[in-house]
Amino acid sequence: MKLLIIEDEQDLAESISEYLSDENYRCEQATNYASAMQKVLDHQYDCILLDLMLPGGDGFAILEELKKQGKQDGIIIISARNALDDKIRGLKLGADDYLVKPFHLPELAARIYSLLRRRNFSSNNVIEQHELHIDLLAKQVLVHDRQVVLTKKEFDLLLYFIANKNRVISKSALAEHLSGDVADMMDNFDFIYAHVKNLKRKLTEAGCANYLTTIYGSGYKWEV
Repeated sequence: MKLLIIEDEQDLAESISEYLSDENYRCEQATNYASAMQKVLDHQYDCILLDLMLPGGDGFAILEELKKQGKQDGIIIISARNALDDKIRGLKLGADDYLVKPFHLPELAARIYSLLRRRNFSSNNVIEQHELHIDLLAKQVLVHDRQVVLTKKEFDLLLYFIANKNRVISKSALAEHLSGDVADMMDNFDFIYAHVKNLKRKLTEAGCANYLTTIYGSGYKWEV
């Protein structure tokens, strides 16, 4: 899952990024208002961690622009401002949660997990689709009760497909999801083909039905 950390305190941003990377999230950072606004408008994230006080602008303005653009990224405000008015304003503008600094990184990770589970998987810790069983907490995939060993990117791809089931996902969207803003600099999508091919092969070898189909000229679809 792809996260954007909008935080001008570099040490804090690095600490958050390092901790969440160990939790299998792929993290990008923005340290000021201008770079943050550009990233949120040009890219899509599973979750945005948003500080309200930024060099060059205010985090509330970013929230307002996201709402204006109809963006669906999950948003957790992380702020030293503990005023009730700020919390109410942030939630009304579309934030999903509000966490006051200082906070413990495990609590932040738990709130991110809760947000993504609620938004993408109907608040369930376990996803079941016929013979396919996915434990989100254990990050374990089973087919007919047989464990399927996936790489981090393959597991991320699987969840991304299931979260967007019955929708055609373009190769460019997959590239951005796996590689973030560097996807625009890539000459081709060979790495996407490789990850999808390996994911399909492992699921098929374990006896999983072919839910993932290739839509010629468009991308891929997880069909249920």
